[in-house]
Amino acid sequence: MPEKSIAAIRKEVLLVSNLIIPASERQLRARPTPKETFTESAAMGWRALIKMRRNPEQFFDVIIQPFLFTAMFAYIFGGAISGSVQDYLPIVITGILVQTALTACMATGVQLREDMDKGVFNRFRSLPMARMAPLVGPMTADVLRYAIAATLTLLTGFLMGYRPGGWFWGVAAGWVLVVFSGWSLSWIFAWLGTVARSAQAVQGIGMMIMFPLTFLSNAFVPVESMPGWLQWFVNINPVSLVISAVRDLMNDGAFTMQVVWAVVGCIVVIVIFAPLAVRSYSRKV
Repeated sequence: MPEKSIAAIRKEVLLVSNLIIPASERQLRARPTPKETFTESAAMGWRALIKMRRNPEQFFDVIIQPFLFTAMFAYIFGGAISGSVQDYLPIVITGILVQTALTACMATGVQLREDMDKGVFNRFRSLPMARMAPLVGPMTADVLRYAIAATLTLLTGFLMGYRPGGWFWGVAAGWVLVVFSGWSLSWIFAWLGTVARSAQAVQGIGMMIMFPLTFLSNAFVPVESMPGWLQWFVNINPVSLVISAVRDLMNDGAFTMQVVWAVVGCIVVIVIFAPLAVRSYSRKV
């Protein structure tokens, strides 16, 4: 190799080495600013939306379940519980709204665990970004799934003859409460996704949580028809509280204390499980 080429290579290596800043001299902040956290979370949310667009099967549960469950429960139990399907719709529509949101947020923990198993989050950990951005971004993008599920459930109910007494503003407020409650409960499943060993474990634990909370509630039958000991559990069930609040808004157009307590309960869930999920994620990855 000619001497000139060796000198040129040495010059390029020297130039590159001068551009590399030693770790001890780098000006990196220990914590990102709120603006940086928001920007990084938005970027991770956009990544999650692109992933959904390329994997449309993620929408199967929020597209098929509203049609299937609404029609099935209404036509099977409507006559036995309320005397007719028409009278049963104000009960079952609001119950399925919350049930669908709960099912959709369970998928959040499963997807999170799958990404962690694939090593995707290890790459994020190597980047100078906020610790909560890889969690907040995808979970915010999942709001789209909750919105689709709630909208399709209402449309199915309208086609079957559901006419809410709360009119537009009551239905809109109930819709917002359903989406917000789904996003808040998703923090529980996000935390489970960081502590469970596999996606199958998250799904199994999620099913054990979802079925008792959903079916041992006032979602499908009046509380008065249950045994006394079961009524006690149903009345303290947080899912029952959200369903009652949604019914007050959609069926009556009334902003009651149940609505206030439902919102407060969702905020408490976020305050408790969001830090737990971020801390567990930081330790696991």
